[in-house]
Amino acid sequence: MKASFIALPLLSLLLVNALPAQAFSNNSKQEPTTAEYNAWLKEKFSKQHEALIPVVAVADMFYSCNKAREVDSTVEEITYLINEMPKNKLAEKLALCLGEDSMQSDIALNFGLQGCFHEQLAHLPEVERQQKMVLVEKAILSLSRGERKKSFTQCVTEQAIHYLQ
Repeated sequence: MKASFIALPLLSLLLVNALPAQAFSNNSKQEPTTAEYNAWLKEKFSKQHEALIPVVAVADMFYSCNKAREVDSTVEEITYLINEMPKNKLAEKLALCLGEDSMQSDIALNFGLQGCFHEQLAHLPEVERQQKMVLVEKAILSLSRGERKKSFTQCVTEQAIHYLQ
């Protein structure tokens, strides 16, 4: 229980540090906070955001699953999976990669977290990204299923906002 108490804030801290603040220009001198900007984006693009969330989640799961299990010989970047691959093809590839594991399984959830954080940390230098991914892996192992689901939901939501910008 103590490890979970520490790991959830660690994942949150990694997520916050991995998402650099985006410049938001308006005609006033005071710029809104990232949270205000994200809320504005969600309101303005709510329908697109809601439609994008499952695509992002499936892309994250497939990316990490394929990286681990090497089911598909081509390793596409998450950006390509989200923006260009047809949704049904992406879903089929994930189902093939997961095999006996369902999309609701712990294994799929862990793949999703790994993929989402891989994408969130992509802007970092390789060595630093690898170091943070080690921390993410340790945190994933120590979190309860509920905590992992919450972290994945938060990560995918932020990731989807990024794709709307």
